[in-house]
Amino acid sequence: MSEPVGQAGKRENRLGIGCGGRRCRLRGAELALGGMMMFVFTSPAAYGLDLKDPKVQQVVQRGLDWLAKNQSRAGFWTANNGQYPTAMTGLAGLALLCEGSTTTQGKYAPNIRRAVDYLLTKARPNGLIGDPHRDDRYTYGHGFATLFLSQVLGEEEDQQRREELVRVLTKAVIFSGQAQTRAGGWGYVSAKDGQGFDEGSTTITQVQALRGCRNAGIPVPKEMIDNAVNYIKRCTLPDGGVQYNSQGGGGRPAITAAAIACLFNAGEYDSDYVPRLLNYCEKNLSNIQHESFGHWHYAHYYYAQVMYREGGKKWEEYRNKIFERIVREAGPDGAWTQGYIGPVYTTAINLTILQLERAALPIYQR
Repeated sequence: MSEPVGQAGKRENRLGIGCGGRRCRLRGAELALGGMMMFVFTSPAAYGLDLKDPKVQQVVQRGLDWLAKNQSRAGFWTANNGQYPTAMTGLAGLALLCEGSTTTQGKYAPNIRRAVDYLLTKARPNGLIGDPHRDDRYTYGHGFATLFLSQVLGEEEDQQRREELVRVLTKAVIFSGQAQTRAGGWGYVSAKDGQGFDEGSTTITQVQALRGCRNAGIPVPKEMIDNAVNYIKRCTLPDGGVQYNSQGGGGRPAITAAAIACLFNAGEYDSDYVPRLLNYCEKNLSNIQHESFGHWHYAHYYYAQVMYREGGKKWEEYRNKIFERIVREAGPDGAWTQGYIGPVYTTAINLTILQLERAALPIYQR
C-alpha cells in the first residue's frame, strides 16, 4: 500500500435546494452587494460530485444491484455474445468488493461467493485461471481473476477456503511468470502460445494482479516485477506516451494511464518516468469528453486510480468531471451500455471509479 499523497477534499455543510427541477447546492459563498447578502447557487456539475452525494449514491446502488441481478446462476458474468466470462467475473467481482461486502458479510456476499466459486473451478493444473480453448485473450481473464481473488483472500474467514485460495493464487503467479515474454511484458496469451508477442494493456493487468497477490502474502519473484517495469520504460516514448508494445505502435493514452498505475503498483512512485507519463496523460485525458484515442473506459479505469493516489486538488478536479459524466450516462436500469465490449464491462469499470473513495480494497488505496 502506498503512502498517501494529499487528501481528497471533504465538503461539509451542504444544503440541497430544489431549483427548476434540478438539484442545486448552496455553495456557502456570500457576496456583499449594496449592503445586502447574496447566496451563489451552482449546479452539481459546477460544484462537484463525490461519493457522499445522494445522486452518486443512488447511481452506485442501482449499478451494484444491476450487476447482482445479472450474475448467472453459475456465478459468472460475460461480455457481449457470452465472451470473456473469466475477465468479466473478475471485474464485476471487484466492483462488488469495492462496496465493502465480502464473501461472508454485506449485501453482496452471496454474489461474491458465487463469483469466487466459479473462478476456482476455472483454475487449471498449470495455474491459468480461465479457458484457453474458448478465450483468445485469456491473459486478461487470468489477470483480473487473480486480482479479484487476491482481494478476497484477506477477508476470507474460512480456513479451508483460505488454503484453497492460497493454493490457486500461488499457482496463478507461477503461470504468470511462465507466460511472461523475454521482453518482460505479456501478450493476449502466454509467451509460448503467442510466439513471444507482448502488448501493454495485458502487461498492466498482470502487474496489478501480481501486486495484489504480494500484498496478500503470496510469493511473487522480484524479477518478474522488475522485468515488467523495465518493459514499460523501454516502451515509453520521449513525449511520455507508452507505445502499444515493445515493437512500436505509437503512444497510447489508455496504455499510458495504465502504465502509471502499474508503476505505482510496482513501487515506482518516484520514478523519473512517472512525471513524463503524467504530463502525457494530462494532455490527452484531462478533457473528459475527448474520446478520439479509443478505449475511454479502460483509460479512465486506470487514470482514476492514478488521480486518486495523487489526491488533493488534482483528484478533486478530476473527480468532479468524471463523476458528472458517469452519473449522467447511467441507464435507468442501473447499467452503463456505452462501448462495444458490453454493459457488464462498462458498469463494473464505472462503479469501481465511483467507489474509489471507499478505500475498501488494498490494491486501490493510497
